[in-house]
Amino acid sequence: MIVLDTNALMMPVECNVRLFEELDRVLPDTTEYVAPAAVREELAKLADGAGAEATAASVGQDLLDRCTVRETAADYADDAVLELAQADDATHAVTNDTPLKRRLLDAGVPVISLRGRNKLGITQP
Repeated sequence: MIVLDTNALMMPVECNVRLFEELDRVLPDTTEYVAPAAVREELAKLADGAGAEATAASVGQDLLDRCTVRETAADYADDAVLELAQADDATHAVTNDTPLKRRLLDAGVPVISLRGRNKLGITQP
C-alpha cells in the first residue's frame, strides 16, 4: 500500500507528472493506493478557490477515484499521512512536502517524491 499526500495528488497539474504511470514505473507491484480522509477534505477546500492551485486540487479530487480513502485519528493531513504510512500494510508514502518527508523518513518510511523535472524517485530512510 502506498499512502498519498495532498500535494502528490496535485502533481499532475503543478509538476506535469503522470502520477500513476510514474508510481507504476518506480513500484510496479503496487496493489493499493490510499489517501487519508483529511487529504480528501484538504483537496475539497483548495478546489473551492480560484487559479492554478484550485485546478490542481480539482484534478487531485478526480485522482482520488483510484485510491482508497481511509479515516484516521488525525485531522491534519500531514499527521494522517504519517499515521497511515506507519500502518503494517504501508510500504511507501508519496509527498513533495519537505517537513513531512523528513518526518516520514525519521519514522522509517520510504518516501517517493519528485526527482528532476517530472520523474519520481524513492528516498530510503
